[in-house]
Amino acid sequence: MNRVLIVDHEATSADSLASSLRDHGFSPVVTNDGAAGLTEFGRSGADFVLMELNLPGMPGADLCRRLRASSGVPVIVVSARDSEVDIIVSLELGADDYVTKPFSPRELVARMHAVQRRWRADREQPPHPAEPRPELVTAGPVSIDPGRHVVTVHGDEVHIPLKEFELLECLIRHPGQMLTRTRLIGRVWGADYVGDMKTLDVHIGRLRAKVERDPSRPRHLLTVRGLGFKFEP
Repeated sequence: MNRVLIVDHEATSADSLASSLRDHGFSPVVTNDGAAGLTEFGRSGADFVLMELNLPGMPGADLCRRLRASSGVPVIVVSARDSEVDIIVSLELGADDYVTKPFSPRELVARMHAVQRRWRADREQPPHPAEPRPELVTAGPVSIDPGRHVVTVHGDEVHIPLKEFELLECLIRHPGQMLTRTRLIGRVWGADYVGDMKTLDVHIGRLRAKVERDPSRPRHLLTVRGLGFKFEP
């Protein structure tokens, strides 16, 4: 897994990144816009994609969506944009991680290795016989059907993306129990996750908007300051 496709309209930034990756044993290929990146990926493939969001022609979000629709290749967004909206949208479109510029090349390589380990582990798991559908899990006003990936709040079905679903399920399976940030990150993003911890806070905020009557004054999805979060039924 050494061939890395870099899609970045800033030539200096892309060339510097390519040079750093060569020093770490990768073989980078650089393109400077979304359409060219998609064409290069379709022609030659890649073991990894590093992409900007600010791209001429085809926006980065569209590129990420189209890459994910056709391939499971690991994707990391490397962007100057640092808003929570950009981070969450990128992750929900299928990006495996998000790195904000400026960054340390060593940190980026560490994140790439972490994503690669998770990518390999997912594909090396042996097939297993079908298991019985998990039971309905209920705590307070929230019910989760893990087998159908369905969540209801006060009896009304709500749409919740995969990572938020996994986070909510983890919390309501331990009602009233404080779960540390490290435990939640490990459960939902993997034990070797090295991304920004604010990703967890953003997902908690989005969950509150869906399960709380007044998200600004939560009654169920509570913060335990300095430690983690808990779900109070």
